[in-house]
Amino acid sequence: MTDPARRAGELRAALAEANYQYYVLDDPRLSDAEYDALMRELRALEAADPALITPDSPTQRVSGQVSAQFAKVRHPQPMLSLANAMDEAELREWRARAMRLLGADAPVAYVVEPKIDGLAIALTYEGGRFARGATRGNGEVGEDVTANLRTVGGIPLRLREPPAGGGVPDLPASIEVRGEVYMRSADFTALNARLAAAGEKSFANARNSAAGSLRQKDPTLTAGRPLRFFAYAVGPFAGVSLTSQWQTLQYLRALGFPVNGDARRFEDFEQVIEYCHAWMARRDSLPYEADGIVIKVDDFAQQRELGAVQKDPRWAVAFKFAAREAVTRLTNIAVNVGRTGVVTPNAELEPVVIGGVTVRNASLHNADYISERDIRIGDYVTVKRAGDVIPYVVGPVVSLRAGTERPWAFPAACPACGTSLERVEGESAWRCPNFGICPAQLVRRVEHFVGRGAMDIVGIGERQAEQFVTLGWIADVADLYSLTAERFSGVEGYGPKRIANLLQALEESKGRPLDRLIVGLGIRFVGSVAAADLANHFGSLDALMAASEAELIAVGGVGPVVAASVAQFFQRDENRRVVEKLRAAGLRLEGGAPRLRAGDGLAGKTFVLTGTLPTLTREQAGELIQSHGGKVSESVSKRTSYVVAGASAGSKLAKAQQLGVPVLDEAGLLALVGYEGPGAEDEEPVAGPPEPVPPPDLAPPTPIGGGQLSLEL
Repeated sequence: MTDPARRAGELRAALAEANYQYYVLDDPRLSDAEYDALMRELRALEAADPALITPDSPTQRVSGQVSAQFAKVRHPQPMLSLANAMDEAELREWRARAMRLLGADAPVAYVVEPKIDGLAIALTYEGGRFARGATRGNGEVGEDVTANLRTVGGIPLRLREPPAGGGVPDLPASIEVRGEVYMRSADFTALNARLAAAGEKSFANARNSAAGSLRQKDPTLTAGRPLRFFAYAVGPFAGVSLTSQWQTLQYLRALGFPVNGDARRFEDFEQVIEYCHAWMARRDSLPYEADGIVIKVDDFAQQRELGAVQKDPRWAVAFKFAAREAVTRLTNIAVNVGRTGVVTPNAELEPVVIGGVTVRNASLHNADYISERDIRIGDYVTVKRAGDVIPYVVGPVVSLRAGTERPWAFPAACPACGTSLERVEGESAWRCPNFGICPAQLVRRVEHFVGRGAMDIVGIGERQAEQFVTLGWIADVADLYSLTAERFSGVEGYGPKRIANLLQALEESKGRPLDRLIVGLGIRFVGSVAAADLANHFGSLDALMAASEAELIAVGGVGPVVAASVAQFFQRDENRRVVEKLRAAGLRLEGGAPRLRAGDGLAGKTFVLTGTLPTLTREQAGELIQSHGGKVSESVSKRTSYVVAGASAGSKLAKAQQLGVPVLDEAGLLALVGYEGPGAEDEEPVAGPPEPVPPPDLAPPTPIGGGQLSLEL
């Protein structure tokens, strides 16, 4: 007859091995039925003889009474937070600060690990057995959630013996293991569906779901949630020697903890950067939610040398994703009329922070989008924002409906002029056809005309455009040039200096290149690249207006859609009248866009752009630099090769002067790459970079030596 104690030991070992294969190796060898059969046998043995029950038995994952309040736990070693780097430049600045402390020639290796969006916890093991588990709390004091953590399958109740002879340390006498409790995306979706079906409140995201599940007063409720765990660090430990982060990750895996398989070690920081970008590009295909990637100095001795600033270690940084989604209430749906007459629904929201930005409005795309998703006024909706893209409503959280939400119908008439809306067959957009008269369209055309990518008229924006149209001062964009100082007399907010500046900006814009004027006209589908191609090919606005669709298609980079749009634009009498008014106002209607030879003359050089340049937009200047092999950065440092400064340059220019970084104006930048005006095909490019010169209206940079940058992360 089989000895019950021995059989119970065999079953515990088999079930622990099955958990290890499932949660750590992600390679289950037992079927669910086989696992359940072993568990039932073990439960039966323990029920027959309770003396066989051990604290690390798989049957004890759910145990203990319902807690009225979680006890507080002081961490023996603070659980530090992490400083954030939001872009590559900030990541390099973090590394530069670390190298200044370690020494420029110090060999440094880095460990890169995914930053799982879950709940940080600390697990204490004594004599190889799980003794206590706590949340991070404020980093100094957390909550004792031991009973709930015992239910998480990926957390071993007893540590595995590391394989002998593998170079891995033996079992520790005691150790605190730190990591993240999280929920896989698929499990989160299934859980929300189950809660909705049961009439219970669903969770907004996987992180909230994991945190809420772990903090249940009743451990049996936690046990019913699909929680998982990744280990990534240790706190205090005894009876073992650990000298680096990479060694620690291998050791934790050997002890039976799940460790993220995407962790990597690099000795070249450029490889760190490359891996970060490659891994972060996989965000949408990850099986879990992540909010970035963590870079750590590998060597523990170097970590101690770097120390911490307040609660942030100098030896680690989080390279963060921008937050992308949030749930908030949709309070109303309004419609906006664009410069081409497209009427777009816009969501008005209860304010919510997404990626560090407070969002109050979001796109709803079109009427079909709202109808297909049954989005209603009063709904709680998921709002998404990726990078600098305009936020948009993903859809309603149907499970949160209270019955007071109202369906919304698209308007039949333009809200600005009352004209019946039209919809072209095959298109999703509704349009106001009142192109020449609709005041809302005119406001948007003025905004576009004065924008930085077009005529760049400083002092006129959305509010001024609306004001000028409402007051009846302008009927088209050309009327901007008919504004006089007398017109502003007595108008609130317009003093003598402001009026003079605005009129001066209008006068300066008359000299903008032809391609900028083409952009400003607001021809559908014509952006800065197509405008430059058209300006260079035809050489004048008159020639462009006279071109047929066939002649337009013959222009390199111009396809049939753009060609048809340009031809149709200039067939309208009202648009041709605008061009004549612009001619009479003295605008430049001839001359191609500046043509710049691409090459690698700026290779290895880093530029920072600041202020308003006379003819190039910030985007055009950046493209020019990159097309010649240079790099554009957002921040000025001693590694910056040149700062390109225009009018109204601010703190970046001051920083350049402080650090002794050379300053260029637009002419100096063009000279660096070999500017070509029209008809200069036979000219040779500039042989080498000239000495940088400051812009005429800026003081020359004054180098200052011996400065120190802040070491705070």
